[in-house]
Amino acid sequence: MSTRDIVLVALFAAIMTVLGLLPPITLGFIPVPITAQSLGPMLAGCILGARRGAASMLLFLLLVAIGLPVLSGGRGGLAVLAGPGAGYILGWVVGAYVCGLIAERLVKEEQPELSQFLSFLAASVVGGIAVVYLFGVPWLAYMSGKAFFETAVASFVFLPGDLIKAFVAMLAGRAVLAGYPLLPQRA
Repeated sequence: MSTRDIVLVALFAAIMTVLGLLPPITLGFIPVPITAQSLGPMLAGCILGARRGAASMLLFLLLVAIGLPVLSGGRGGLAVLAGPGAGYILGWVVGAYVCGLIAERLVKEEQPELSQFLSFLAASVVGGIAVVYLFGVPWLAYMSGKAFFETAVASFVFLPGDLIKAFVAMLAGRAVLAGYPLLPQRA
């Protein structure tokens, strides 16, 4: 990893922290809040690619683990990483990697613009939503003591907002690719 890559990784960890400044929306029927930070893995994967995107999420998790209040609502510390939302938070690392991997494979600079948009959207939905839910829902079901199916249905409340975030990540990924292409320069 070059110095430039390290700076980009740190930048996206900082972007995750800034996204955490937006207050969470707590819901009464599910112990995991709606936050803007689930946009972070999608942005990191679409803009930085698999390895640098996952590295930025790992750096962010390290900041959380050492107790810095970087999660939405000013949360941080090891207790958060053992709480009901831990599966989603840990899923951000794998989600960013998968998002970046799909973007690296599908998005090419010589493609038509529409293909690039759709590829970024597919990467964001699969990596930033499906993979993150794959980690989050089973852990939430385990921690809350509810049935998996019941927890999965309750987690659908996140889906409309996450689809909007995937759309935002798609637009950001395409804009950065057009203006300052980082994705083809894989770490």
